[in-house]
Amino acid sequence: MSTASTAPSSPIVHAMFDDLAIDSGFTTPDRSSSPSPALPASPLASGLHKVAVIGSGSWGTALAKIAAENVAKRTSEFDPEVRMWVREKQVNGKKLTEVINKTHMNSRYLPDVELPENLVAVPKLADVVKDATLIVFVTPHQFLHTVISDLKRVPGTITPGARAVTAIKGVEVVGTEISTFASLIESQLSTPCSALSGANIALEVALGQFCETTIGCPSGVDATLWHAVFDAHSFRVSTVEDVNGVSLGGALKNIVALAAGMVDGLRLGGNTKAAILRIGLSEMTEFTLEFFPGAQRQTFSNESAGIADLITTCYGGRNRKCAEEMVKTGHSFDVIEKRLLNGQKLQGTATAQEVNAFLSARDAVSKYPLFEKVYRIAFEGMPPAELVKGL
Repeated sequence: MSTASTAPSSPIVHAMFDDLAIDSGFTTPDRSSSPSPALPASPLASGLHKVAVIGSGSWGTALAKIAAENVAKRTSEFDPEVRMWVREKQVNGKKLTEVINKTHMNSRYLPDVELPENLVAVPKLADVVKDATLIVFVTPHQFLHTVISDLKRVPGTITPGARAVTAIKGVEVVGTEISTFASLIESQLSTPCSALSGANIALEVALGQFCETTIGCPSGVDATLWHAVFDAHSFRVSTVEDVNGVSLGGALKNIVALAAGMVDGLRLGGNTKAAILRIGLSEMTEFTLEFFPGAQRQTFSNESAGIADLITTCYGGRNRKCAEEMVKTGHSFDVIEKRLLNGQKLQGTATAQEVNAFLSARDAVSKYPLFEKVYRIAFEGMPPAELVKGL
């Protein structure tokens, strides 16, 4: 997620959000004024669920903020402390964890946003997940394998009975096989894993501007727990029984966002950009349905993880921004990433490369011409002006 936004930066959350309803999803608990449903039992002897967040970029910090605010309101069901893993860095000569815990701001990745006092920055991964029953993965996808290896190194690091959710965007490709990060986490750590994705610019979420998100869950138990962790007046959660659809929506839209940024860099108009979004949504949907049996078409057409996220990312996200800069300057994405993203990673280029490798292995590249064009422009030197030709 990117902190880039053109929306007004107002932290005010209007009371009218209480009256908004979302007619979406299959397992989302009722949002009426009645008390929240009782949560499934915690595997801890204390009977409390404990949330941990692995990742502290702009998106990780925004999600950790929401989780910490929510658990603080339900102390009979949640341990009030939320730990957030921070890879230690120096900020003005001080450790980033110390800065966050003293100032209650993540000055490196989400400056000027006040964080709740029960959100604690921790530098050691094992300490973050100790006794955690609900683990949020939100690292750059390039680091996920290292994180999983570290968690597996010492048996018992993950609490037996723990559940996970990933907000990481991307896919895992090995030859002719493709998988989601949710399935990777689930298979490697033996924890049920959901997927969270939606039209969510990190800064806007952190400032309390109204938005929606979608959580794809493997069961109703997971849906109830993750809804309790994340649903808020300004961050409305819809849960669906489609982990793969939500995962692929979050991954593939970043390829389309690169195309949208190229359109902006070429100074083409709204008609062209709308066409790119329509073609992109079609390729996202058909790709997922072809290679992930059981995924649901309506996840792309009806949910925040589908069309809404695509629109937001193609107008306000980091992938669009960097692609526009690439067209205007002629610089490589590696150079632009280092200059514009403050240490964070560009996800669209890596996903474009993974998807192209998979489609090439399956002899199916020509079936997804927009994905192919983005890959060739990013990695093979195709002129950006060739983007719209032949679509």
